[in-house]
Amino acid sequence: MIKIDYESSSPIYQQVADQIHFAINTGVLKPGQALPSIRKLAASADLASNTIVKALKSLESSGLIEAKDRSGYKVSKTMTPNHLETQESSPASNRYQARGVSAEKTEVHSVVDKLDPGLFPGAFCKITEDYLSGDPAKCNIIHADGSGTKSVIAYLEYKESGDASVFEGIAQDSIVMNLDDLLCIGATGRILLSNTINRHASNCPGEVIKALIEGGEKFMQQLRDQGVQIYPGGGETADVGDLTGTVVVDSCAVSIARKSDIIENRIIPDLAIVGLASSGRSTYEQTENSGIGSNGLTSARHDMLSHYYAETYPESYDSSLPKNLTYCGPYKLDHALPGSEQTVGQALLSPTRSYAPVILELLNLMKHEINAIVHCSGGAQTKCLRFGEGIHFVKNNLMTVPAVFNAIQTASGTTMKEMYKVFNMGHRMELYVPHRRVQEVIDVATAFGINAQQIGHTEAARENHLSLVDHLGKTIHYP
Repeated sequence: MIKIDYESSSPIYQQVADQIHFAINTGVLKPGQALPSIRKLAASADLASNTIVKALKSLESSGLIEAKDRSGYKVSKTMTPNHLETQESSPASNRYQARGVSAEKTEVHSVVDKLDPGLFPGAFCKITEDYLSGDPAKCNIIHADGSGTKSVIAYLEYKESGDASVFEGIAQDSIVMNLDDLLCIGATGRILLSNTINRHASNCPGEVIKALIEGGEKFMQQLRDQGVQIYPGGGETADVGDLTGTVVVDSCAVSIARKSDIIENRIIPDLAIVGLASSGRSTYEQTENSGIGSNGLTSARHDMLSHYYAETYPESYDSSLPKNLTYCGPYKLDHALPGSEQTVGQALLSPTRSYAPVILELLNLMKHEINAIVHCSGGAQTKCLRFGEGIHFVKNNLMTVPAVFNAIQTASGTTMKEMYKVFNMGHRMELYVPHRRVQEVIDVATAFGINAQQIGHTEAARENHLSLVDHLGKTIHYP
């Protein structure tokens, strides 16, 4: 049944298309299934037939549906896993995708994977020849990432409290998402960082920009105090109010490294996988960390926060989203987070932890015995599947799930299979080392106040796959 919101700024035909698209994404409409006739769709929604036709044409152009011989439309039979989940999925597990976000980024990788992989194809980041200084013994790394939609939650907190300092943590998020990826290839030399801030100038005035810039400067100084050579290289603030109603914060990092220092991610059978916790409080952090990181925040925001925020701050979300996916949670930012001493806002805005001091110490101690480092960011616990060949990743001793992820799962009803693919669920950095070095890794992390443990191991297999035992003792298989 199509429902039209006549108060929405989204065009009526787009509302029709979005609702049919959602029905396809969630499996209500199956591949090959016929859609109701144009006349029936128009009658059910009390709309003109040409409005329905316009909606269906837009879906057809996207490859989601295809025309039948003079008898209407049907769902495309060539739907890929990017559009539909497997039989193990549920409507809740497709919420992430229905909001316009992909944990796998299948369509992105299908393009990028055809490009030149660089000097070390298996490495965590692309690495090129040293075009900057021309030294044949060295290589260049340039990396871009950002805080994602976590900045929108900061915007909500800022509007509610009037305190712009909340954006200092967003600056850290953007920096860490670059820095900790570079650590995965062993880049420990000087890193130059540039920031890009895209904002709606009326909604995010000068005090927001000040907090972002000063927050970034302060965090980089804290890292330098820990021996991490990261320096500010300027940036850009763009006023793009027609693209965002709030603010988007991204960064780009550049470094030069010796080829001999690169960690190539040589993942082989019989390695131990050691996880570094994403939650708690390290010796170099000022406050308790919820473990949230910077991935999955689109779903976390909408599934956790109440519709009050949609009504009060319509600029904070895409008006074309179905209402049942828009700020549909039970909490406000100042509510207590179940199982935690933090509020919901504090947990969702907890700055992304950098493991830089720990990784630097480990690289000094055992660089040539670290086979691989994997940052469990996009793809979360399934990120490892993109590295190595013919590896069975066994994760059968995972850490306790932090309270923030339990709350997200309870509020959304998302399957555990999807949760472990979207959120780090307890550890956000993995080291692949010989079994005899496991305790040394744990000891170094513990010295920095970060919990660490062997969370699994690798085995030989015909092709890469992951077996993960969740916190309920159930084994989940990927892909």
